[in-house]
Amino acid sequence: MQNIYHPDSTLQDTAPSLLVRADASTQLGTGHVMRCLALAQAWHEIGGRAFFATAAIASSLATRFLAERIELIHLDVLPGSNDDATQTASLAQKRRASWVVVDGYQFGDAYQRAIKQAGLRLLFVDDYGHADHYYADLVLNQNINADESRYPHRESYTRLLLGTSYALLRSEFWSWRNWQRQIPSVARRVLVTLGGSDPESVTHKVIKALKQIQLPGLQARIVIGPANTDLPTIRREAEDLDCHIELLTDVTDMPALMAWADAAVSAGGITCWELAFMGVPTVVVILADNQKGIAEGLAEAGVASCVGWHDQFAPGQLAQMLTELLEKCPIRSRMSSHGRSIVDSLGAKRVVDQLQDA
Repeated sequence: MQNIYHPDSTLQDTAPSLLVRADASTQLGTGHVMRCLALAQAWHEIGGRAFFATAAIASSLATRFLAERIELIHLDVLPGSNDDATQTASLAQKRRASWVVVDGYQFGDAYQRAIKQAGLRLLFVDDYGHADHYYADLVLNQNINADESRYPHRESYTRLLLGTSYALLRSEFWSWRNWQRQIPSVARRVLVTLGGSDPESVTHKVIKALKQIQLPGLQARIVIGPANTDLPTIRREAEDLDCHIELLTDVTDMPALMAWADAAVSAGGITCWELAFMGVPTVVVILADNQKGIAEGLAEAGVASCVGWHDQFAPGQLAQMLTELLEKCPIRSRMSSHGRSIVDSLGAKRVVDQLQDA
């Protein structure tokens, strides 16, 4: 067990503490850690302190934690193992954690049971009911397709926090609550954001689609996530585009970037809730099984359109969908309005309220 960054010394040791267990890597992506960061920020707002325990994290994300004055502790364990649960429970007891927050598909029912048997209160962040049984005090599923039927096997004391009213948006979004989007008659600014790692290299496919869009003045900004290792190849491909394109790394102000965009291409992860809140009409690409229900739910709610699985659509299909979205103002206007209606940026505060009331 090793400290990567030390805690905020301005907080008193008596402040209520939150221990978060989550990982980020090229294969796992960064979503689990980033949505828990939103929860930690909301916890700080009530005067608490947060600690993150991780077995894997990108250096750029670690730098973000330093900026947030959040202690980051490295665990030398196999994620989700008995040893992992034992060390996490021991750390939580040592830090007198009011709650343990666990987020990741490598954590199952045995992991939850071990945390509870250590006498700790547990919030388990979930996406699709992947555990065989739920022992957590609270189970949070912030997705649009969340429902109680996903959790038939749970303890009698386990309570469910379900739906987009609990969507965990980071603090940089909170000040945009009263912002109003202007919808141009013809849109020309496209944001591409495919998660923190993009292990399937879908960015290349999106670039090919952008090359096929015949719209004068088209501009594109492509966010390269902190765990994406393919930047040199992406840069070479982007140089051949006729439209104006920017590749962005180490983005620190996503809300401003989303405010700039008229439309977006996004993976079906946590960025969807940020885009919905910012009213960005979006075409969603499914990168993993856990994103399928989200993408379909967003399409059904009129918040986004879905081009399908990353390996099953042709660049021409995406180009056609984007062209229609850019050219048709009424479609974008409806998507923007529906998005703002389902995500209001207060989700992290609502979860913290539940932690305080439990």
